[in-house]
Amino acid sequence: MSMNSFGHLFRVTTWGESHGPALGATVDGCPPGVKIDEAMIQHWLDKRKPGQNKFTTQRREADAVKIMSGVFEGQTTGTPIQLMIENTDQRSKDYGDIMDKFRPGHADITYWQKYGIRDYRGGGRSSARETASRVAAGGLAREAIKQIAPNVQITGYMTQIGPHKIDRGNFDWSQIEQNPFWTPDAKAAEDWATYLDGLRKSGNSVGAIVEVVARGVPAGIGAPVYAKLDTDLAAAMMSINAVKGVEIGEGMAAAELTGEANADEIFMGQNGPQYNSNHSGGILGGISTGQDVVVRFAVKPTSSILTTRKTITKSGEETEIITKGRHDPCVGIRAVPVGEAMMACVILDHLLLHRGQIGENRGHIG
Repeated sequence: MSMNSFGHLFRVTTWGESHGPALGATVDGCPPGVKIDEAMIQHWLDKRKPGQNKFTTQRREADAVKIMSGVFEGQTTGTPIQLMIENTDQRSKDYGDIMDKFRPGHADITYWQKYGIRDYRGGGRSSARETASRVAAGGLAREAIKQIAPNVQITGYMTQIGPHKIDRGNFDWSQIEQNPFWTPDAKAAEDWATYLDGLRKSGNSVGAIVEVVARGVPAGIGAPVYAKLDTDLAAAMMSINAVKGVEIGEGMAAAELTGEANADEIFMGQNGPQYNSNHSGGILGGISTGQDVVVRFAVKPTSSILTTRKTITKSGEETEIITKGRHDPCVGIRAVPVGEAMMACVILDHLLLHRGQIGENRGHIG
């Protein structure tokens, strides 16, 4: 099996290839009665679509979503929802020179080794174009979350590009949608523009770190051991194309802390427990604490670059390769709305699981 589905109750199956006629998602388990239309989903797809500025691939796709089933008179019916996005700007001829070569850093070689066949036109299923399907499903998930937990807000942003990090002292939520990098640090956005423009012109690429925060998540969602909220979030983020590392809360930096520094002290507030810090990323024992849920993931540099690289052919001959075509100099930029979508899908899934098993939280404090 190729495992093209994720989720427990809110289950998403993505389909389609980068250079095929269309791609999309089949969503099962969405509650009935959720108000939805194509414009609601399109809002999120527009954040991800290519060709919006010089720092992303110049492939021109409208990414116009069509709802093919599961919605009647503007509301979900509780039956499977089919979302489709047509591909309109494929340039498959750009890949003719590499049909027998494996691109270093790409999944070409592993797809061939596993299946004995691969779609060399942009990578097929391994292309980041697949993530448009996830963003469409995430847009649907956001609308369903509004019904169940209306206080939840999900926001993603870039915190690092190459070696250049944001200054947390400059963090401003209002800046995130004011620059092409989705970063909360306006000064960093200026510096990154100069840095990335140089890389773009040289035909090179660079990696990035994206942080996604879910505010207003109620305490109690998630489960011990095998369906932990952080387990599913980590798997969801790691499944995004080009992601090579995931952290929850303090993440790897927790290894540098003492137990005294890492433990989030608890106090009693007027509306329940409060914490003096959030090293846990809003999750303890796989269950949400009521604090912000914080996930961070690292995106590797785009492997399609104009520098000549050594590789081999399907027949085992050594050769060289230059990857032509239209590619992101930093794929992390367009990974921001994808990370948001995956957060939305996982949060909704766990809200539904919690409602099915527990209903209202059983443990009360104070």
